[in-house]
Amino acid sequence: MDTESTYSGYSYYSGRSRGSHRHGERSRDRHKSRGKDSRSEKSVTITAPPAEPLLADPAVRGEQVQDDNWGETTTAVTGTSEHSLSQEDVVRITKDLEESVGLDCRRYLGLALAVVLGLLVFLTPLAFLALPHLLWPEKLQSCGTACEGLFISVAFKLLILLLAVWALFFRPPRAGLPRVFVFRALLAVLVLLFVASYWLFYGVRILDSQDENYQGIVQYAVSLVDALLFIHYLAIVLLELRQLQPCFSVCVARSTDGEARHYNLGQLSIQRAALAILERYYCDFPVHNPALLSASKSRAAKHLAGLKVYNVDDAFRSKLKAYLFDSPGNNAAAAAGMVQSQSRAMIAATARRRDTSHNELYYEEAEHERRVRKRKSRLVVAVEEAFTHIKRMQEEEQKKAPGDVMDPREAAQAIFPSMARALQKYLRTTKQQHCHSMESIQQHLAFCITNNMTPKAFLECYLTPGPTLQYGRDHWLARKWTLISEASVTSGLKDGSTFALRCLDFGLVVTTKRIPYIQMSEEYIDPKSHKFVLRLQSETSV
Repeated sequence: MDTESTYSGYSYYSGRSRGSHRHGERSRDRHKSRGKDSRSEKSVTITAPPAEPLLADPAVRGEQVQDDNWGETTTAVTGTSEHSLSQEDVVRITKDLEESVGLDCRRYLGLALAVVLGLLVFLTPLAFLALPHLLWPEKLQSCGTACEGLFISVAFKLLILLLAVWALFFRPPRAGLPRVFVFRALLAVLVLLFVASYWLFYGVRILDSQDENYQGIVQYAVSLVDALLFIHYLAIVLLELRQLQPCFSVCVARSTDGEARHYNLGQLSIQRAALAILERYYCDFPVHNPALLSASKSRAAKHLAGLKVYNVDDAFRSKLKAYLFDSPGNNAAAAAGMVQSQSRAMIAATARRRDTSHNELYYEEAEHERRVRKRKSRLVVAVEEAFTHIKRMQEEEQKKAPGDVMDPREAAQAIFPSMARALQKYLRTTKQQHCHSMESIQQHLAFCITNNMTPKAFLECYLTPGPTLQYGRDHWLARKWTLISEASVTSGLKDGSTFALRCLDFGLVVTTKRIPYIQMSEEYIDPKSHKFVLRLQSETSV
């Protein structure tokens, strides 16, 4: 802003006549004073990137990838204004905060409702058995042996129901879904109505009349516990068993690099299918590397920069005009033919340049592969030498006193400098420098030394890009995904359903196909139909 104001003041001053020289100086002074005021309103921020860069931070993820210098400090000076935060950013941040608070409240509200409903379910049979003893104990008939056996039955059934409910429902949540799980909500409503109906019948037929048959009251409580066990069996069928049989084949494609996987899913809603796909994505898909995408974009930009666009009509007119005025005789036909032939040659040269672009790509990829093989060979040799040094160190440590033995962490720090340069060059060549930090590499090296692993086992995670879970948890644990679907996310999967899962820098496009119905038929083959008899004719020599 200062540069633009100073430059505009200078242009305005130079454009004036000499008679308005003083007025131009005053205007330039005013521009300078404004520039000083604007500079005084700005604040300069000095930021230093961390010495151990991990996976690309969401704020800087995209085309620009942070370079990993492993300890080399870099200082960036940026000028920021006090009003750099726009109103749209404020609205977006406020919306994100409200959404996060709403999700937490909804999650805790659902947990509180589940706890209240569970306490109501387990305390209801005990209340059925205890209220008669508290309200009319003198009217109750004596409970015989059969009644005492029912007590034992109620106790064990409630214990079994408690363990079953804990195993099925009280599990740590895997994700936060945008809508309510329909089957779980229906089961909760069913249990609530069921317990309410039992309480209504108990209040009308037992509490009001003060029934004296205590054995019948115990049997009534036993029937409630049996019905609750059957509802729990229904919950297992709806929540766990229904989705086991595969009914759909889904194709999951990453929007940036086209990496795709296919999975078989059962009868699931769209949001439950999205959750299952994301759980498999972190284990099956290779890590997303935006540096490779930026390399392809730079190659395309370089190719487009090498092309030139010519206007054939303008070139034809200029050549024709020059030839008509400069050549004797004003041979218009010859000039037109010459210019037309030059235009054809120009177009042909452009077409040849366009046709040879694949050769440039071929040689560029071949050169890149050659560099990768060269860096890889140097890295393998450096790691093997380092591990050989480790073996020598272990043999020497065995001869020393027990107090002088070096732990794996110290051994990793001792041999890491010998392989650090080769590893750093290989990771930069393969665009993986933002995925591995010096600290993570040393931890992996110490882990390999502790478990007596080979150099090949140490290099496997660097030579072959692994799944997302292989890298730092800070970059995938709290990642927020957005489900985009034309149909309702609580509706079930259908043939041809399409939805998308988007995060900050890429997305997953999911297409659904129903597994076809397979019709098999049986054909009987007679075992004697494919047998034959070999008859030999004896021939005698004459």
